[in-house]
Amino acid sequence: MYSPLEVGQLLQSTLAERAKAHGVPAAAVAVVVDGEIVEHAVGVLSTATKVEATTDSVFQIGSITKVWTATLVMQLVDEGLVELDAPVRQYLPEFALADDAVAAAITVRQLLSHRSGIEGDIFTDTGRGDDAISTYLTLLSDAGQIFPPGSFFSYSNAGYVVLGRLVERVRDTTWEQALVERIATPLGLHTVSPSPYEAILHRAAVGHVGPDADGVAQPAPFWAMARSNEPAGSMLAMSARDLAAFAQAHLRAAAGSSAAGSSAAGTSAGEAPEGSDVLSQDAALAMRTTEVRLPRLAGMGAAWGLGWEIDREGDGMLFGHDGNTIGQSSFLRIAPDAEAAVVLLTNGGDGAGLFHDVVDELLRGLADISLPAPPTPPAASDADENADVDSFLGVYANSTVEMEVSQDAEGRLWLEQRPTPELVALGAEPSTDELVRYDEGSLILRENKDGMHLVLAFLEPAADGRASYIHFGRAVPRSR
Repeated sequence: MYSPLEVGQLLQSTLAERAKAHGVPAAAVAVVVDGEIVEHAVGVLSTATKVEATTDSVFQIGSITKVWTATLVMQLVDEGLVELDAPVRQYLPEFALADDAVAAAITVRQLLSHRSGIEGDIFTDTGRGDDAISTYLTLLSDAGQIFPPGSFFSYSNAGYVVLGRLVERVRDTTWEQALVERIATPLGLHTVSPSPYEAILHRAAVGHVGPDADGVAQPAPFWAMARSNEPAGSMLAMSARDLAAFAQAHLRAAAGSSAAGSSAAGTSAGEAPEGSDVLSQDAALAMRTTEVRLPRLAGMGAAWGLGWEIDREGDGMLFGHDGNTIGQSSFLRIAPDAEAAVVLLTNGGDGAGLFHDVVDELLRGLADISLPAPPTPPAASDADENADVDSFLGVYANSTVEMEVSQDAEGRLWLEQRPTPELVALGAEPSTDELVRYDEGSLILRENKDGMHLVLAFLEPAADGRASYIHFGRAVPRSR
């Protein structure tokens, strides 16, 4: 198994070349190995300013923020202030949805495990004030329910905003302040930046989007998304080391140890204070214990716990989370049997490709496990590969996107995606892509897009045999 020295040598010798090959302007990696954190950074934080990335540079971690929010909630559970199976309304009486009976039934556990059924991608900007999250909550009174609470998994940003508001209410403070006081400060994490106001004090990575007409990725036109969605991952930034230290705290807690984490020699980060674990052993283990299993999808894991995505269960367990914001992608994987973790933060290009290139090799050397192989379409076309797909055809829609699956006269299948203007403003674009059969209940994009072949599972057949939902991590109900 790799030693800290070998990890450092591998990163020094390969990261820059691999980041360039994947068109990634800057990348930062931090690895927990033998109780130490080994880190390396390459590239430029912005192609406009040419500022070089260093190990203390901060990148947005996107939806990995959800694990921080889940940790804040589980701290409340540890203290007896919140019950996992209590209705959310027990703590947020004002919580309302279009269906009042559903709003009254949704539990904290269902929100943590993405089983609430709340439509997930509601990104309304409610301003930059401390009331951004509480105001967002009032907007959910018109939100539709895509399935009964607890039925199955559908990734929900909105659900995690509700959890963020729960933290604010019970702690009587803002989500940002709770995160700093309850996690960052106890763990001695000095680059954790809940908003741009803190990030600007560090060497901050800028996301890159594109390519433009000349085939070159350009710095994103803005740095952060709306504060209303910050518990779900709209702006939290930090160094790769601080994210690795957070993962290390989860490893310590689950092992039942209160020993402080170590810091790699020669870095500026200090050791976490003695006794600084932020969760009980029961809470840390519950977060990584399977609550719901997923259909075979791309980039979503095999199962989900109370905040963590679970790639592998049992022996050789692997769990973590990914995140994406405007032009930035983040990846965290934890191999608990080896007490190892790997963080990769990027600011553009094919971040997912770099993740599979770099992190897979590190995991093999650290824990003798690999990342699950990403789904790929059949190698050769079968004349009957698209037979018996009538149950998949049709239009599926929610408030942010319309997705149409159709079949042309030659028998080829197509997915047309039509995002709303609100989603277009966040970088989404209309698209038409060819689909092929993946397995009995799903289709897969023939072409690789954004580093993966998207898989579409079709769930809950109705009386007429047609699928009621198209599922790619989010479940979108059939509209016609």
